[in-house]
Amino acid sequence: MWGFVAEGQAADMPKSPDDLFAKLKELGIETKTYTHPPLFTVEESQRLRGDLPGGHCKSLFFKDKKEKYWLVVTLEDRPVDIKLLESRLGSARLSFARPERLMQVLGVIPGSVTPFALINDTERQVTVILDQQMLEHDPLNYHPLHNAATTAIAPVDLLKFIQSCGHEPRVIDLS
Repeated sequence: MWGFVAEGQAADMPKSPDDLFAKLKELGIETKTYTHPPLFTVEESQRLRGDLPGGHCKSLFFKDKKEKYWLVVTLEDRPVDIKLLESRLGSARLSFARPERLMQVLGVIPGSVTPFALINDTERQVTVILDQQMLEHDPLNYHPLHNAATTAIAPVDLLKFIQSCGHEPRVIDLS
């Protein structure tokens, strides 16, 4: 699936994990990546991760009635009340975005949603919401554009990466 862009091929192909790691290196951001079987749910991740340190997170990709996109990133065990979230964000009728839209905007498939996918949001369509409590953990763990690995990153470096992608995340208390 991942590879280089051949002559005559669309230039807007999603970035690969190698592209992501190159950008992180360029920014001077150190990470540690662990490979594992593909994971599709928080429950699968909890069963297989063993003693992997840090905050384990989930990323939710929403759209609202105005077709505005939201990436909400929080700790994996944090319940997310969509009605309350709508109120906190000043949005209406949030729903999970369709897989086609996820691929179009963030360049990933369901089960692989991650703040690292902001590398693919070159049109800056997504508003990024980070849970304040999540940022108190170090490191933080996310998929590196696919769900067969987990990459650990320091909170300050996550913010640096997101800003380097042209996004200014909103940090809010989702409790």
